[in-house]
Amino acid sequence: MLSSDHAEIVRATLPAVTANGTAITGEFYTAMFAAHPELRHLFNQGNQANGEQRRALAGSVAAFAEHLVTEESAIPFQQILSRIAHKHASLGIRPEQYTIVGRHLMDAVAEVLGDAVTPRVHAAWSEVYWLFATLLIAEEARLYRDAACDPAAPFRPWRVTERRDEAEDTVSLVLAPADGGRVPAHRPGQYVSLAVTLPDGLRQPRQYTLSRATGDTVQITLRRVRGDATAPDGAVSTFLFENAVGDVVELSPPFGDVVMEDDGDPLVLISAGIGITPVAAMIDHLAVEQPGRRVLAVHADRSARTHALRRQIAEAGARMPHFQQLTWYEDTGGEEDQDVRPGRIEVTRLPLPRKARVFMCGPIPFMREIRRGLAGAGVSDERVHYEVFGPDLWATGS
Repeated sequence: MLSSDHAEIVRATLPAVTANGTAITGEFYTAMFAAHPELRHLFNQGNQANGEQRRALAGSVAAFAEHLVTEESAIPFQQILSRIAHKHASLGIRPEQYTIVGRHLMDAVAEVLGDAVTPRVHAAWSEVYWLFATLLIAEEARLYRDAACDPAAPFRPWRVTERRDEAEDTVSLVLAPADGGRVPAHRPGQYVSLAVTLPDGLRQPRQYTLSRATGDTVQITLRRVRGDATAPDGAVSTFLFENAVGDVVELSPPFGDVVMEDDGDPLVLISAGIGITPVAAMIDHLAVEQPGRRVLAVHADRSARTHALRRQIAEAGARMPHFQQLTWYEDTGGEEDQDVRPGRIEVTRLPLPRKARVFMCGPIPFMREIRRGLAGAGVSDERVHYEVFGPDLWATGS
């Protein structure tokens, strides 16, 4: 709970902090990286360049402050907290790093808002930050304990044992522990952080869903990010796309809170583009553990050429008597039948089972559109789960 005197100050200044949130976080990251350049190896510099990380941090802090001072806030704060904690655990974030972040974040608030940040305002927002940090530290400690992970050394070496083309600009890499250790337990839908050192010496982590796991290997599936006039090629995706069998990368234990329960409820798995990776992992798991479960898999893609993991899902689905797959392509290339349709997914045409549990993964605009359709079809919010690749700008409204 926020102390009562500070609650009034935060309530009064929340509009100003929210309105200037990205300016504050932009100032924060610039100053922090200047003082602690080693942290550039920990933060996704691609998300720094496109501004998504600044928007996500601003939205998260504002959402927590609103949660503290608004009796009936609609912000899904517990979900935001869980998402951030899992992402931090996959990177090995440690409690002492919160002190660095807190100092530079409060300095940035003062720099951007100027004289409006009186000592009392500074103290009130410092309390907001440290309440948030304390909750995250506690949740991350629990995740580290459950994963038997030392945050000071969260990564292990893994060797690429197979490289398989899946679709246009998309490959699967099969990896085995290079240190002779065991493949860690995971739940379908979880991801690992994969860290590489780029040719310029910058070490960069990225999160990739485990699209399949066997007894002694794991598989990640990645799409090469090609640049355009406004953004360069994806540095890490390009580096990994060019990986050869025998190369060694570093992986964290699996984390992630968007996971499937083995409760027997019908499932509707909706994906777009490379968002198909958690769906593939779930279907692969179900084909072995719950082949009789009713599953509707719905996917949208540009064309058959860009549709990744199609064969893996088809092979797994063939072992499930109550499995159905529907696909929408923007360009069918003449490939149209009852299971392949042109254009965009039409939720009204989906044979949604009663009491189905829905999982979605894809671009945020795509998932917002699907969520509106599901709401119109009477699917309640608590039965819809979604994964975002990158900062969760949906939950925070950023």
